[in-house]
Amino acid sequence: MSGENNIQIGLLGLGTVGRGVYRIITGNAENIKRKVGAGLEVKKILEKDTAKLRDLEIDLSKQTTNIEDIINDPEIKIVVEVLGGIKPTLDYVSRALENGQSVVTANKDMIATHGKQLFALSQANHADLLFEASVGGGIPIISTLKQCLAANRITQIIGIVNGTTNYMLTKMTEEGSDFTEVLQEAQAKGYAEADPTADIEGYDAARKLAILASIAFNSRVVLDDVYVEGITKITASDIAYAGELNYIIKLLAIAKETGDGIEVRVHPTLIPYNHPLATVNDVYNAIYVTGDAVGDTMFYGRGAGEMPTASAVVSNVMDAARNLLHEVPGIISCTCYEEKPVKDMGATQVKYYVRLNVTDKPGVLASIACAFGDKEVSLASVLQKQTDGNNAEIVLVTHKVREKNMQEALEIIKHLSSVNEVANFIRVEGE
Repeated sequence: MSGENNIQIGLLGLGTVGRGVYRIITGNAENIKRKVGAGLEVKKILEKDTAKLRDLEIDLSKQTTNIEDIINDPEIKIVVEVLGGIKPTLDYVSRALENGQSVVTANKDMIATHGKQLFALSQANHADLLFEASVGGGIPIISTLKQCLAANRITQIIGIVNGTTNYMLTKMTEEGSDFTEVLQEAQAKGYAEADPTADIEGYDAARKLAILASIAFNSRVVLDDVYVEGITKITASDIAYAGELNYIIKLLAIAKETGDGIEVRVHPTLIPYNHPLATVNDVYNAIYVTGDAVGDTMFYGRGAGEMPTASAVVSNVMDAARNLLHEVPGIISCTCYEEKPVKDMGATQVKYYVRLNVTDKPGVLASIACAFGDKEVSLASVLQKQTDGNNAEIVLVTHKVREKNMQEALEIIKHLSSVNEVANFIRVEGE
């Protein structure tokens, strides 16, 4: 596809997502042209590996290893960044915006950490900064929050936004497998990286939550604001006990606007079997949004992968192209026009699941209940399981309580002579 009426694009990276972007732009060229009002043409591709271009039968004249060939080309109006990471990507994107080029990115790390400065550059230079693919892959959640639900006051977002951990917890739930076993399987299938830390420790989900919360609540939330806890402590026993209590365990990204500030937290969570998120399994993502006018809504789909993510990228490219045609680049501006406080985790209030390993003798449960009571923690249910002749496991679910009170109670309980171990505690949501 070529021609003087085409809008020229510079593509930074031809990895998994970049390959998908090129395939959609070329494969759906006529359909895109009719919807946009002009054709799209990838003029230059920043890529060192020539073999990647040959695999897609791309003219090698499009290849460059010098970012200047894209940023300093006045014909290139849209820069698509699918390199990932912060360095040197942040510099490339910043310079493109300074030159008035619209930018489409899938880079959650960069947006979650440096979104404020990039939006300032976007607005100052009348250029679009679009990032639909940074959260949820092909799920259209960013545009939904910015446009379709813009008339609402969003009160909460609860999401499964990491496919790796959702796959692992699904396997643990369905097969009774342990954490190490399912992690190895996820790595073998390519769902988890060789270094899975970002996924299993919750950091990937936290970056995505910072972006979602900023848009939903119109106030800047950065990665450091998000409380993060991963799934490494979840055991087959926790999943089995949760099932007995009619819950399922998911790694949830939770953002809520309350009267005293914004809550933003990522952690394993027990949710009831009848909650809409409970049936979201394997590598799928889902984002549950509550608005004051629309009520409860949920958005579901593949949260990663070549074509789902590329779909979101190209939809943003089409938006940027339309804005250029109508001479309104930069019209989609930053929505963080308020400054709301972010609540300390200790001030949040939720229910808790607690699993204790104790000495099996009279009075143990009474001493535990007393310690909870001293910190105003009320118990909703108790399960006791015999593990051997001398020890037992006690599983408790509390009523809603402040996190600070709960942590203080657990600190007392773990030093009781009859308590061998506070084996785990997990928050409960969705009731």
